[in-house]
Amino acid sequence: MIILDCRPFLAVGVSLFASVLISCSRRHPDVREAWSIIASFIKFGIILSMLPAVLEGNVYEWTLCQMTDTVFLTLRTDPAGMVFSVLASLLWVLINFYSIGYMRCNHEHEQTGYFAAFAICMSAVIGIAMASNLLTFFIFYELLTMASWPLVLHERNHEALVASRKYLAYTLVSGQLFLAGVIAIYCISGTIDFKSGGFLTADMGPHWLLQGIFVLMICAGSVKAAVIPLHGWLPAAMIAPTPVSALLHAVAVVKTGVFSVLRIIGFVFGPQLLSELRIIDFVAWAAAATIIMSSLIALRQDELKKRLAFSTVGQLSYIVLGAALLSPLSIKGAYLHLVAHAVMKITLFMCAGLIIVRTHIHNVSEMHGIAKHIPVTMACFTIASLGIAGTPFLVGFVSKWHLALGAVQSGRPLFVVIWVASALLAAGYLMPVVRMAYFRKDPEEHTRKFGEFSYCMLIPIVATTVIAIILGVVPDIYPHFADLADMASEAICHGWTEGGWH
Repeated sequence: MIILDCRPFLAVGVSLFASVLISCSRRHPDVREAWSIIASFIKFGIILSMLPAVLEGNVYEWTLCQMTDTVFLTLRTDPAGMVFSVLASLLWVLINFYSIGYMRCNHEHEQTGYFAAFAICMSAVIGIAMASNLLTFFIFYELLTMASWPLVLHERNHEALVASRKYLAYTLVSGQLFLAGVIAIYCISGTIDFKSGGFLTADMGPHWLLQGIFVLMICAGSVKAAVIPLHGWLPAAMIAPTPVSALLHAVAVVKTGVFSVLRIIGFVFGPQLLSELRIIDFVAWAAAATIIMSSLIALRQDELKKRLAFSTVGQLSYIVLGAALLSPLSIKGAYLHLVAHAVMKITLFMCAGLIIVRTHIHNVSEMHGIAKHIPVTMACFTIASLGIAGTPFLVGFVSKWHLALGAVQSGRPLFVVIWVASALLAAGYLMPVVRMAYFRKDPEEHTRKFGEFSYCMLIPIVATTVIAIILGVVPDIYPHFADLADMASEAICHGWTEGGWH
């Protein structure tokens, strides 16, 4: 049942309004930060208030305006969008507290602009998650690009300028490719409204045209998803402050990239049409190649943030690969990994930020014995690293288990080998950090100076680590990410019995 309600609009609008209040509070840091925190709690509360009805099979919908006779700017809360909405709004609450501690301890400049841009980014993310059609999706997709650009440029130095220009070049081109695909789809179908299982059919045009549109839109999403060779902007963007890196990797930009791929595959083309076009295997193999290549590159990175960046490139391709396998379990695993990766990667980046603030160390090779001085942080880093590697009883294992079962269900067990190899490589590039921190003596132990840190930084790290453990032991605990993922997968795959599964 469709419930007409303004809450989807309020969920998007609350942080946009907060960005104005933040900008007006430049001379009052405590007030500025209070607006950000209040907005994050309100946004999370609004989204959670819609969750029970969505779990019962209902959909909230609100139309902001009518753009043409057939195109509306509409927000709606289907299960797939709710997975992303609940996740992003929850993590924004935590990253807000972390950002306050980081910005103050690191004495960062332009803090008002940072918090205002962060708030706009979160409005864009929720807009993307709740978009009911391709045009609404595109509008918020581009808003996210423009709002996140100042965050990459935050340091205002030459390196940040180069990185921000590179970021804009990649993401703006991505947006224009996406828009071209939207126009082409509207021309051949007369609609751009998302539909579970897809709304395009084989009789809407020749196969070569449908294949071309699919490649265009997948490439657009793959830029923000950082699929190799379209990933160049992501390592460069690591010049930004660590909370921004956490935003880019766990909540916002790259997640919207993989979410757009999930929407295109599951809600525009659908399993039936993609099986007829015989093009989806190319996406699967491109994702598999990205998983292995990025993991090998991560092994060679000495700077911790860049090592984590290349880890993100590979982990996001898990989601793309899961969607490309077109089986119910693999698609469910893709949505679960959207959650799992966000929780684990935001933990790792927040740990990296505290390490940098506390020890002034950026490179893995210099992290001798730091666990002695930041024991809780390194314990959380270790747990999140084990989760990325797919260790049982952590959230990463749950998503990867479903992805592996989905590969078998789709008749492609070879991809299980890819995931196993990737898990071993993940241990290979993250466990050396743990070894250096715990088992190597610091040659400068008596002369090293340590910076201040805030419990506003440490508490969110502990919180996300606890979430990673709880979701690994009880995957379907409230807010029921597993149920939402199952509902999204079932709706996408309902009625399709090709490809070796039933």
